[in-house]
Amino acid sequence: MFEVDARGLSCPEPVLLTQMAMKENDDDIIKVYVSEPYCYKNVEKYAKSQGRKVEVKEIGSEFEVIITK
Repeated sequence: MFEVDARGLSCPEPVLLTQMAMKENDDDIIKVYVSEPYCYKNVEKYAKSQGRKVEVKEIGSEFEVIITK
């Protein structure tokens, strides 16, 4: 599993970090942590556009985006 901490960052940074993580860890589960709803939606949209499955969990005021093959 690979984790990306993009909390406090504005788009497109969380998406770019997710893109890099997906390229470097193709077969792994990737967890992306973001603090804004629009960020998790953008990360989710990008991952799905790459043929990945996405699950989003709300943890307090933050979000965990779990990306799998």
